[in-house]
Amino acid sequence: MAAPQRQWGTTPSISWTPPTEREMLQNEELIDELKKQGQYEAPGETEKKQALLVQLQKIAVEFVKHVCRKNNLPQSVIDSAGGKIFTYGSYRLGAYAPGSDIDTLVVAPRHVTRDDFFEHMPSILEQMLPPGAIEEMKPVPEAYVPIIKLVISGTDFDLNFTRLAVSTVPWNLDVKDTNLLRGLDDRELRALNGPRVADELMQLVPQNKTFRTALRAIKLWAQRRAVYGNIVGFPGGVAWGMLVARVCQLYPQATGSVIVMKFFRIIGKWNWPQPILLKESEDHPIQARVWNPRLYPTDKYHLMPIITPAYPAMCATHNIGPTTKRIIIQELDRGGDITDKISFGKLQWKDLFTKHTYFTKDYKYYLSIISGSTTKDAQASWSGFVESKVRLLVQSLESQGSIAVARLFNKGFTREHRCKNEEEITAVLHGEMQYQATNVKTETTDAIKDPLHNAVAQGGADAAAVSNGNGVTVHDGTEPRAFYTTTYYVGIELAQDSMKKLDVSEQSREWKEQQCRSAGFENGRNFLNIAATRSYDLPLDVFTPGEERPTRAKKKTALKKEPAPGQKRSLDASGMEVWQATAIVKRPRTFQRSPKKDCILTVGVGSIFDPE
Repeated sequence: MAAPQRQWGTTPSISWTPPTEREMLQNEELIDELKKQGQYEAPGETEKKQALLVQLQKIAVEFVKHVCRKNNLPQSVIDSAGGKIFTYGSYRLGAYAPGSDIDTLVVAPRHVTRDDFFEHMPSILEQMLPPGAIEEMKPVPEAYVPIIKLVISGTDFDLNFTRLAVSTVPWNLDVKDTNLLRGLDDRELRALNGPRVADELMQLVPQNKTFRTALRAIKLWAQRRAVYGNIVGFPGGVAWGMLVARVCQLYPQATGSVIVMKFFRIIGKWNWPQPILLKESEDHPIQARVWNPRLYPTDKYHLMPIITPAYPAMCATHNIGPTTKRIIIQELDRGGDITDKISFGKLQWKDLFTKHTYFTKDYKYYLSIISGSTTKDAQASWSGFVESKVRLLVQSLESQGSIAVARLFNKGFTREHRCKNEEEITAVLHGEMQYQATNVKTETTDAIKDPLHNAVAQGGADAAAVSNGNGVTVHDGTEPRAFYTTTYYVGIELAQDSMKKLDVSEQSREWKEQQCRSAGFENGRNFLNIAATRSYDLPLDVFTPGEERPTRAKKKTALKKEPAPGQKRSLDASGMEVWQATAIVKRPRTFQRSPKKDCILTVGVGSIFDPE
C-alpha cells in the first residue's frame, strides 16, 4: 500500500501526475527564453554576491562588538554577542534578475539600537571593505523602512536593521522561531518578517527549482505588462511569489512551464475576495495583529487578499483597487490565452513577454501628475510622497460615473529642466518640454532606485516628514537653474454612455490641496500640478525604441458654430490648457494658492477632456 501523499497548502493537490516528455521539453524552452531575456546572471556574478555577503556577515559581527565596547560591556558579553545577516525578497527566493538589489537584514542583540546602526555601521563598512569598494552609501534613518542604501563593487544592497530581545545572536539563529518576536516594536517586527516570510515560503513549495523557474517567468511577465508594484496598486515581487507558490502546491510534481500555464487560469478564475493562503493561520501568545476580516472591518475591503505565511499574517495586496483588480484579471486572461497556444505549439514563450501598450494603444486621454522641486534631494523625498498618494486620486476618479477606467502607470518619469524664473517653472509644471535639459536622460523611478524616494514612497504619510534636503527656492534671474520633476501618468477610458465632456477639476483640486498641506510639502521648493493630454501629445521620452507615438486622426473640416446657451465649450474654446510635447497651447494667467501653504493650484487646468 502506497504511503499517503503529503498535503501542500490548505487544500489537497489537484494532480500528482509526473511531467511528460513534452512538458519537460517545454520547460527547457521556457528556461532558454528566460536566459535570452536576461533573467539569469552569469555564474561569476553569483559568486561575487556570495563573497560580498560573507564580508557583510563579518562586518555585522564587528559592528555588534563595536557597540558593546562603546557601552563598556564585559568582555564575556562582547565575545558572545554575535550578530547575523539575513537576505530576503527576490534574492532569498532565488528569482532575481541581474542588477537586482539584495535586501539584507542585520540582526543584533537587545543592547544594540537602530540609532547605533545608523551612527556606527557606515564608518565600520568603510573601515572593513577594501578602498574604493563602496561606490555609494546613503543612510535613510527617518523612513518608514529605515535602510542604508549601499553599492559595493557594482552590487546594490538595501541594508535594514532589527534587534531581538536576546543577549546573543548566534550564527545558526533560526528566524522562523516565533518566540523571537517577543518584545519587538512594529518596525522591528516588520524588518524581521522579511526573511521570515521568504524562509517560510520556500518551505511551503514542493520543488524549489520549479518554483524559481515559474516565478522568474511570472515576474518578467508582470513587469512587461506593467502590473507590478505594490505602491501603485499591483502585486509586488513577494505577492506574485506567493501566488506562484500556491499553484506549485496544487501541482507538486509539475515542471516550471506547467506551473506557468496553470497559473493564469487558476489565479485568473480565483473566487476573490477569498484569500490566497499557503498555510492555515496560527496563533501566538504575543497576540500581534493578524489579517482577519472577522475581527478587523478594514480587512473586509481587501479585494484580492494574498496573505503572508509567517506569523503575524498580513495582507500583501491591500493597495489593490477596483481598476487594478480588473486590469490584473484582464492580463491574467490574456496570459492564459497565450500559454494555451504555447502548449499547442501555435505561439512561443517570447510572445508571453511582449511589452504593454499603455502609451501606444490603450488610451486616448491621460492625466499627468507632475511633482517638482528645486533640488534633487528635495524632489526624491517629495516625489516619493506623491507616488504614495497618487492611487488616492485614482480612487477618486474611479467614482466619477463618466470614467470606465482610470489606470495609473506603475512607474514615474524623472526629468531635469533648466529654468530661469517662476514663469518657466510654471510652464514645466503644465507639461512644457522646451526647458528640459538635453544632456540629462529621462529615467523611470524603478531604474533610478533612489533610496530616499523609495523609502518615502513605502512609508506614505508616516514618512512625509523625512528631510527633503537643503537647496534653493524659486528665483528670478538670467542664469537657468536645475528644476527636477517626476511625472505619473493616469490613462483614462471613458464610459460608453458618458457625455462628450468630462470635468474632473473638483477631484484634482481636492487631491492637490491635501498633498500640499502635508508635512512633506515645503513652500517655494516643492510643487505639484495636474495636466491633461491626449495620446498624440505625450512626450517622446515615454516611448522606447521601436515604439511610435500615436498620431492625430484627421478630421473633416466643418464650419465652426458658436455654442448654444448653456452648452459646454470645447476644450480649446474654454481657455483650459491642453499641453503638448513641445509647447503650451494655452496657459491661464491666474493661480489660486493653497490657503495654508503656498502651493500652485491651477484651477481647472488639465481637468476637462473634450473627446473626439
